[in-house]
Amino acid sequence: MSATGLFITLEGGDGSGKTTQASLLGEWLAGQGREVVRTREPGGTDVGVEVREIVLHHRGDIAPRAEALLYAADRAHHVATVVRPALERGDVVIQDRYIDSSVAYQGAGRVLDPAEVRGISEWATGALAPDLTILLDLDAEAARERLDGARTRYDRLEAEASEFHDRVRSAYLALAEAEPERFLVVDAAAPVDEIAAVVRARVAGLL
Repeated sequence: MSATGLFITLEGGDGSGKTTQASLLGEWLAGQGREVVRTREPGGTDVGVEVREIVLHHRGDIAPRAEALLYAADRAHHVATVVRPALERGDVVIQDRYIDSSVAYQGAGRVLDPAEVRGISEWATGALAPDLTILLDLDAEAARERLDGARTRYDRLEAEASEFHDRVRSAYLALAEAEPERFLVVDAAAPVDEIAAVVRARVAGLL
């Protein structure tokens, strides 16, 4: 839990609607009089933009451990320069992806040890944990259909085979089952407004 402010993360596979729900939640919170900081990983800082280009658009392979370390390096800088200062001001931070993404994508997806992947990021962030993690759950086939309708260029993770994305989804659901007090699992195939209402109801209980 953050000492002040409120730290909310959105997780889920590519195409699950995180950006849409982050925007709707941010608008609602602003209407409640809260200061909101919307950010993402990787890419939430100038350093992060460069890391994002490497991990998502580099031509050629990146060794799985190197990939995990790049995400952790971005996360360390992002938390130190964006997230913690916002929480200390009492703001609400709404963030697209955090440590759970690394556990799911680099741990399960790349078949690294999830505990080791988590440990690297917890060290990098000083073990800062979200107050709430919203998991937008969507099966890989439905997610691919959404991406096919919205993308002309896939990044390195989006382009992975369905087996990779199935492992990622299973890892996310296992994380949510292990920490039900932190996670809100939502069916990402539901209508956008219905999802937003469920999210607002949960967040309202934290304000």
